[in-house]
Amino acid sequence: MRKNKLLYFAFGVLMLTAVITACASTGNAKDNLNWEGLYTGVIPSASGTGIEVQLTLRADQTYTLIYNYINKSGFTAGNSTFSWDEAGGVITLKGTDAPTYYKVGKDHLLQLDLQGEKISGNLADMYILKKVE
Repeated sequence: MRKNKLLYFAFGVLMLTAVITACASTGNAKDNLNWEGLYTGVIPSASGTGIEVQLTLRADQTYTLIYNYINKSGFTAGNSTFSWDEAGGVITLKGTDAPTYYKVGKDHLLQLDLQGEKISGNLADMYILKKVE
């Protein structure tokens, strides 16, 4: 009887470990979130009141990025591709002057710094783009 309890306990631990491992390996934004669509927000600008950003991500891993400088004439736009990191949580926009990284969340993108790390400081909350479509 004691052997059966020990066997059931060991089996339960093994099954729980398998479930946790399966959830951890598939719990990424790329596979589990509806990340395709249009994201917008206003990010800080060194010389002005901010930059309106529109970023559209497509299923074929292409994007369109538009920067509109508030209170200034003109805007910049670009189209290219993006790639996912191995964990499936961060995208890198290709075709930009400097690496542009975004952490993908539920209905938002968090712009990261040039090293792919979370931006810190007083303006950190302004680097979030919200999904609108």
